[in-house]
Amino acid sequence: MKYQNIREEELKNKVGQDFFTNFDTTKIVGNIDFCVTHKIKNTNQNQLFENESLLWAEAKKGTVAILTMITQLVLTIGKARTFDKFLPPTFLGAFDSQKIGFVPYNAIMDVFAMNDFNWNVTPSNHETKEFKIIKEKIEKSLHKNKYEYDFLKQENELQFFIKNNIAKATESGKILIDKNNFVPIYLRWLDQVKPCINFDWVAGRKENIQDSDFFLADLFVDDKGTSEIDDDTPVNENLFVVFKNSHYEITKENIKQLYDASFQIKDKQAYEQFWKKYKRPPLADIQQHIISRKDLLVPQDIRERKGAFFTPKKWVELSQQYIADVLGTDWQDDYYVWDCAAGTGNLLAGLTNKYNIWASTLDQSDVSAMHDRIENGAILLKDHVFQFDFLNDDFSKLPQGLQDIINDDEKRKKLVVYINPPYAEATSKKTITGTGSNKSGVSTDNKNSELYKLKIGSASNEIFALFMIKIYEKMPYAKLGQFSKLKFIQGTNFIKFKEYFLAKYLSGFIVPADTFDNVKGNFPIGFTFWDLSKKNKITQVKTNIFNKNIELEGVKTFYGDLPINLNRWIKSFDDKTKNGFGFMENPAPDFQNNKFLNIVNKHGTRHVNYFSFIPNNLLIGLIYFTIRQVFESSWLNDRDQFLFPNDGWQNDIEFQNDCLAFSLFHGQNRISSKDGTNNWIPFTEQEVDAKEKFESNFMTQFIKGKIKQEQSVDLFANATLPENQNKPLQFSDKATNVFNAGRELWKYYHAQQFPSFGGVAEGRGGYNVNASLYDIREYFQGRNEKGKMNNKSQDQTYTKLITQLRENLKILAKKIEPKVYEYGFLKV
Repeated sequence: MKYQNIREEELKNKVGQDFFTNFDTTKIVGNIDFCVTHKIKNTNQNQLFENESLLWAEAKKGTVAILTMITQLVLTIGKARTFDKFLPPTFLGAFDSQKIGFVPYNAIMDVFAMNDFNWNVTPSNHETKEFKIIKEKIEKSLHKNKYEYDFLKQENELQFFIKNNIAKATESGKILIDKNNFVPIYLRWLDQVKPCINFDWVAGRKENIQDSDFFLADLFVDDKGTSEIDDDTPVNENLFVVFKNSHYEITKENIKQLYDASFQIKDKQAYEQFWKKYKRPPLADIQQHIISRKDLLVPQDIRERKGAFFTPKKWVELSQQYIADVLGTDWQDDYYVWDCAAGTGNLLAGLTNKYNIWASTLDQSDVSAMHDRIENGAILLKDHVFQFDFLNDDFSKLPQGLQDIINDDEKRKKLVVYINPPYAEATSKKTITGTGSNKSGVSTDNKNSELYKLKIGSASNEIFALFMIKIYEKMPYAKLGQFSKLKFIQGTNFIKFKEYFLAKYLSGFIVPADTFDNVKGNFPIGFTFWDLSKKNKITQVKTNIFNKNIELEGVKTFYGDLPINLNRWIKSFDDKTKNGFGFMENPAPDFQNNKFLNIVNKHGTRHVNYFSFIPNNLLIGLIYFTIRQVFESSWLNDRDQFLFPNDGWQNDIEFQNDCLAFSLFHGQNRISSKDGTNNWIPFTEQEVDAKEKFESNFMTQFIKGKIKQEQSVDLFANATLPENQNKPLQFSDKATNVFNAGRELWKYYHAQQFPSFGGVAEGRGGYNVNASLYDIREYFQGRNEKGKMNNKSQDQTYTKLITQLRENLKILAKKIEPKVYEYGFLKV
């Protein structure tokens, strides 16, 4: 063994020195162990080989099978999507103390295109199901394409391979554009070339001319800037923009007349500098591949609007099974199917009667991709696959055969509109957090958006809702089977939508959203099947629950006829003067917004709804806080709504006091003495051995019933206060355990040796006698360089005490949970 008994870092250094001395092995690429690039000789060379890798490799000390190491490397690359940030190399590799192996990147790159795969596993864990799947998938390829060498026994062969393969990977001085690097090249083009083009990008988007159309025009020219595509080639049919004589021209016939002028390059030097790095045009087969996967070049927000997300095969198969359960096993012979948001058509996989199937999509390139699939055996008819802007184009543009079905009273009863429409919405996460504006163009890109807004209100911001309404109006007797979010059933913005969209629910299921390609988030996506001929109001929709392994886990009910929401309830108890001793943010009353719910000393500006605490409404406010925080958020409850309760809570003294205990010690109680007087200390000075007197004993006085509260307060004229006002509070055993655990934590804090009290607390602040739970956590856990509180502490005693407190909180939460349903704060 050549490199016996050395550490991994030393192994990487020695392999670099012994075999790659003519290269640069110092470059850091994501989480990859070892990277080989060309050595930079001068400034021009630096520009030429910027971001270019020849080899990415996994390194292991000792001896490990090449297949195992390559599998770990593939998982590392796939998890971080390293190929989106760096140009992929010509080779992947792996080496240990004895041997090294190589495999062409192209030989295994298809693995990274897997739609139905969880890349979020730990690559170094070789026992996961995902590791074994990847290992099995690349094993066959490695048998054909793997090059393996023993460092000692095959040193000459290894040196020959490096000289004649690694070294010559980009011998021409230009990077070849291929299947695995055209997307990263496009991302660099957006930064460096797009700003050089004299074009109105906002106006272009309205006509469906995208950034990628100009990028493709650039790709298909030779190094002199001359078009390499003949006018009648298949590739040219899919280009909306071409590059001719140092300028761009629009070729899309229906909007060509809108652009009389050509589009010049404003900064030719920057343009030329960029394209010096790459060999153009790509090879013929690469050209066809790039055109067929043009969807990968569409920005994320546009992909959302177009629905450019692949439906995983397992959910496709399950949805077709659900349709068959309703319509019968021979339904494909009896019904017509139209996917009007088809993308590249993967939702139609598994359907067998090509004479009854129609598919339309927004982009001609997607049509071409489906035509290619037909040539490779897909069960579709070319004439039944067509370009169509469903939300904007008139139905007179549809193929005559499909028009005949839609316009015939009997035939359209046999039409199944089967879709996975876009999930884009006008409101983004940044809008919610107050750091951004609504997405532009989400609904306004649709010509009829104002008309639909009158009919369905705020729901018109959702593209999938617009699809539903147009289907409902244009094909009122059809069946609708769709994948979508479930907010159209119980979302607060869909009240008007549900008054307009009346249909009979037939069947459906829900699955985790993150099982879909490029969909992030902890929420359910449902397949629901509807009969549009039956005008029923959406009241309850029961769906089967499937986990990511296609295992049935029960039934979930979504309610379309929910009563008034919880925020209407809490507003009736608010202190309108806003002069309280604490404030609570009241975000939208569903689970996905619970992360914004907190208690603070002074209200912020992120949200207009801040509840002001005064003695009269303290318990009520903390009931609100508790019932929203006792449940862990999950993909299943993400869209569940908190509701205006019944009156049962008013006489349940134990429930009220449990909520007080829960709220005082919960992590989202962010009261801090740094922001003003801390009225929320739940113990006396004597209980926690404080070194000085507290500034406020309000909370302990309140618990003892010594804070006077009035029942008849004008601001509560329409609300009933709890009965346990002006009485000492009695706590349940589980609530008492929370207080006991919290007391030990406070005592430990006050027992610290602070600088002003004869001791040193290295790296920590001074003594704060009025410290809140949040202040204590900050003291022991500290903050990182970005100012965020660390998740852990180095103090083992503190860690033990905070863990005990949280465990007791969880036990108390389980006690409270049934009451949340009993009193109607949530529906089962």
